[in-house]
Amino acid sequence: ALEAEGVVVRPHSDPVKALQDLLSRPVDLAVLDIKMPQMDGLELLAQLRKHSTVPVVFLTSKDAEDDQLFGLSQGADDYITKPFSIRLLVERIRTILRRAEPARGVDAARALMVRGALVLDEDRHLCTWQGEALALTVTEFLLLKALAQRPGHVKSRNQLMDAAYGDQIYVEDRTIDSHVKRIRKKFRSIDPSFSQIETLYGVGYRYTAP
Repeated sequence: ALEAEGVVVRPHSDPVKALQDLLSRPVDLAVLDIKMPQMDGLELLAQLRKHSTVPVVFLTSKDAEDDQLFGLSQGADDYITKPFSIRLLVERIRTILRRAEPARGVDAARALMVRGALVLDEDRHLCTWQGEALALTVTEFLLLKALAQRPGHVKSRNQLMDAAYGDQIYVEDRTIDSHVKRIRKKFRSIDPSFSQIETLYGVGYRYTAP
């Protein structure tokens, strides 16, 4: 069905072989189920994230809110539950791929955001903190960029939602919270004292320059 919409697909029924293929022949985006033999989708994602920041969409019958939040907190860029519309899936895929495109027609100085120890390189989708690189997913990169654009200014969850997903896709507030939690965890893995992303309860988040 995806092929009919112009999407080139490399299907796999074996998650172990799928992981090997994803690592040896990179793709633009991966769609994973959670319920799979040998290795479930969450474990596959965890293994994939050790080596790749390729956008990942979960497509699964596990539709409980906690399942969705957990999937997103593990590094997925989107989570779609069954039954689903092919048109919806294709649109979500296209939205993520548009977000993943590097800045075009923008000079290097404008594509580089420097906020103290934080450097965001949009062209290369590269984030460094104190000179060390962090592997961020597309969603995480866009959220961090939105926060860091104006240090000290508060961004509501709705504003962050629009920055990361566009105004055509709605996600729960807790989804944004899960992504922010994961971003903080990545920073603290190289700098345990990292505290630049502040939570303002009932309002949103803000980035404070060190």
